[in-house]
Amino acid sequence: MGVPHISNRSGRERERWSRRGVLAALGVVPAAVVLTGCGDSADASDAPESSATPSARAAAKKAAITVTPADGTTRADFASPVQVTVTDGTLASVKVTGNDGSTLAGTLNEARTRWTSTRNPYSGTKYTVTATARTGTAQTTTFTTRSPGETFVGYFTPEANSTSGVGMPVSINFTHAVSDRAAVQKAITVTAEPAVEIVGHWFSDTRLDFRPETYWAPGTKITLGLRLKDVQGADGVYGVQSKDVTFHIGREQISTVDLATKEMTVRRDGSTIATYPVSGGDSDHTTWSGIMVISERFKQTRMESSTVGLGDEYDISDVPHAQRLTTSGTFVHGNYWAADSVFGHQNTSHGCVGLHDAKGANDPSVDGYKFYKSSMLGDVVIVKNSGERTVEPSNGLNGWNLSWADWKAGSAV
Repeated sequence: MGVPHISNRSGRERERWSRRGVLAALGVVPAAVVLTGCGDSADASDAPESSATPSARAAAKKAAITVTPADGTTRADFASPVQVTVTDGTLASVKVTGNDGSTLAGTLNEARTRWTSTRNPYSGTKYTVTATARTGTAQTTTFTTRSPGETFVGYFTPEANSTSGVGMPVSINFTHAVSDRAAVQKAITVTAEPAVEIVGHWFSDTRLDFRPETYWAPGTKITLGLRLKDVQGADGVYGVQSKDVTFHIGREQISTVDLATKEMTVRRDGSTIATYPVSGGDSDHTTWSGIMVISERFKQTRMESSTVGLGDEYDISDVPHAQRLTTSGTFVHGNYWAADSVFGHQNTSHGCVGLHDAKGANDPSVDGYKFYKSSMLGDVVIVKNSGERTVEPSNGLNGWNLSWADWKAGSAV
């Protein structure tokens, strides 16, 4: 009985171990062993590789700064902005300084990897660029822009810090024909205090005038801003000016010459201050009609007929109290060689408006002296009933003869 019992237990043990052995041989391990084994395996083989140290990463990705124009450039283009870029980093600061003391402001892109100057560098200027990355990397470079081959300037009227009458436009005459009118006009600003809309009008490729819709208000302060430096007005021709100029408007004086009645009425700030008998152009030499502005003044000047295409009809060396109204030669001036009875009764001149005057221009009792004394550059003189057509707006400072719509049509911007 005992032997079979022992034999049966031994058989069961052999059967149990044999099954475990078979499972092991097949790669099947009890759950507890599998969990423990998986835990040990993850720690040993599935963990990521150890990261590089911060100093190693910085060494591997050091910020690289690039400046355009490149360091040492001696004839850099001044028609393009300065750019600073960085790779493997971001920009902390950029400073660009010219040897003339000017600086170039700029803007960063959103990622702070590119800085671009908000305007172009000036011509003929040496610049120093100092750029710093946030990692501390810094770089200093220099470049020099080329000088323009050909240049132009704008001569302006009225003169800086002068006081003029209410009809004075801001007139600019360029030394070189302008083909890119929009670029040049955009580089010029004219502002007024009190504020008023001011528009430019091109009379030619060398002349640009500015005015408001109606005469300036008395006491107006006008500021002309010229930012023409390095503006390309024509192919290869660049401006050189960068300045602000201030003018002032004085009292309002408007004189109306009626050549039918042969009388001039002078009104100041809305009130009549004088009435003078005058003589205008005769039937063969009619006086321009329209709105004209006094553009030059001479206590005495020579007037010679050959300069206005009238041959040798006259040559007077000492015309008193002459005030120019047109480029073509129309003046309002004193006249000492005609009889007193002419003024207020006959039109006998070669196109000018004459007032009784005295030789030498020193007699304060005569009309020519009085009108000259009361006038200033920029005063308005209106001629009517002359028998002549309206003066060309470009003939002198006479753009007021254009309607506001026609004036604005001459703007390039």
